[in-house]
Amino acid sequence: MKKIFSKRWLLGAATLTIIAASAAIGSQALAGSKDAPASAKGLGALTGLLPRDHLTEESAIQVDLSKESVRLPLYKGKAGAETVWYVQLDASDAGIAHDLGVNYAPKLGNLAIGNPEAVQTVTLDSPSPDQNRFGQAIVNFQGAPDFSPTRIAEPGPTGFPLANFQPGAVAGPGYSPFSRIAGSQTVYSAPIVATGDGPFDVVHHTNTGDRVLGIHIAGPSAPGQFEESWVDLLFVKGFDAGQPIVYISTDAGQPLTAVLERSTYVPALDKAAYNGGDDFLGSARERLFGFINGQTGADNKESQGFVHLVKDGHVSEDASAGNTALIEALRNGGDLLNVFGDFPTETDPRHAQAYSPLWDAQLGLWTDKAVQQGLNTRQIDEVQVFNLAATRPDLLTGVNPATGQPAPYGSVGVDINCAVIGFTAKAPTANLADPVANSQFPPR
Repeated sequence: MKKIFSKRWLLGAATLTIIAASAAIGSQALAGSKDAPASAKGLGALTGLLPRDHLTEESAIQVDLSKESVRLPLYKGKAGAETVWYVQLDASDAGIAHDLGVNYAPKLGNLAIGNPEAVQTVTLDSPSPDQNRFGQAIVNFQGAPDFSPTRIAEPGPTGFPLANFQPGAVAGPGYSPFSRIAGSQTVYSAPIVATGDGPFDVVHHTNTGDRVLGIHIAGPSAPGQFEESWVDLLFVKGFDAGQPIVYISTDAGQPLTAVLERSTYVPALDKAAYNGGDDFLGSARERLFGFINGQTGADNKESQGFVHLVKDGHVSEDASAGNTALIEALRNGGDLLNVFGDFPTETDPRHAQAYSPLWDAQLGLWTDKAVQQGLNTRQIDEVQVFNLAATRPDLLTGVNPATGQPAPYGSVGVDINCAVIGFTAKAPTANLADPVANSQFPPR
């Protein structure tokens, strides 16, 4: 099966000789400051709580930049006889999204085109007043993730490709993080992040998602009050329209992607509408830009990409609140630092409403020339990436999923469910450049 980064490529350490070169050059650290490593420069605020006017996910209880976590309301459900716990992140209806305090993502309405398994139909209990004076009704899911597998991310000789990998969470039959309540047309992103009645393993994640750092289950509410359950999730740093953003990764349609993203492997998402679509008829996806062999180094302000994550982001370790080395590495820029396409805060509604949490990855491979001349620098804007791919194929190409060799730039068949949470400096409002003629950016 030739998924993105098939094992045939991943286990061949010599396939990407370019990565070895990038590792050597990228490991040359640039000078940092007393406040934070140089890699953290340009990432916005790094400590304290994110101001509420910096949130797109308005229902978030808090975003703790010091602990690299977002606290979200946690809701109870059932999958057969099993208790499950889920979060609400996005909705395809504007009014409902505003009411719930989640991201408005109209493209989710296209999610099941040609792939009905990508959206599961759920039901709601109908409690009596004595059963529920105030609070949620139980959601009955068709399936749930299995969180019991051990996540494996064994670095290869040059970091990435990985020598061995295995997702730590896998969708069970009938499960998708995207759901539609029977009788409604609205599609929600409501991924399950824990199963069972506790206690919850937030260290090795045998019954929780690999980004779960803490869970609080509320007790009975006092009369006239409401006690809320919540979950702390490890967020991810990235960029949109030149600005640093934070988001959470919960699901992916491919095994390797799920490993790198610390998310649930959901095979049903692999065929969600549709590879390479973005802003075209029937697409449920928005574009995301990643880089295989950007520079590396914890103190390097140009570090970015897959090799950087493996070498500098503690990718092989379990994420937990107690793993402070991992938290600090990610806080100071050890993430993939992907570049996102459209974002809910962009000034033009055409771009704000084109946001989708289902991201279609466009992966860039820096050429030998770019690596040797130190031109494989950190990218922060969608249009600038498109312009670079269109005008400088001598520096940036796409990648062939089966071989790891250079290929035409564009979609590579990777999709990831990543809801945006907010921004850490200024709101992304517009891209930093205009598209060049004949680039892959839609001409409108």
